[in-house]
Amino acid sequence: QVQLVESGGGLVQAGGSLRLSCAASGRTFGTYVMGWFRQAPGKEREFVAAIRWSTYNTYYADSVKGRFTISRDNAKNTVYLQMNSLKPEDTAVYYCAGDDVALNYYSDYRAYDYWGQGTQVTVSS
Repeated sequence: QVQLVESGGGLVQAGGSLRLSCAASGRTFGTYVMGWFRQAPGKEREFVAAIRWSTYNTYYADSVKGRFTISRDNAKNTVYLQMNSLKPEDTAVYYCAGDDVALNYYSDYRAYDYWGQGTQVTVSS
């Protein structure tokens, strides 16, 4: 069983930065994709970024490209999401997800079975 625990959310002014962490345990993650998704009130869960554990390939939604960076630390089994130049529209609950996702499905939240509890990010204008 995979456990994912997020941390690092909070309240920040527009233009500020936050770093989210996702600590993973329960198995080895060699073939996994680890993703970040977010969900604002009344909206569908949307893809933010993903990283393929074995190859370090990274993927981003157009809305965050150039502002967010996903990375991983093998020794700590932790995935990070560095968020810079935050905008009010980035406000949402952010979720970490992981699974053995097929190559072209990394942005589809339905492809992931394992999820963290979510962490709130609020960006004030």
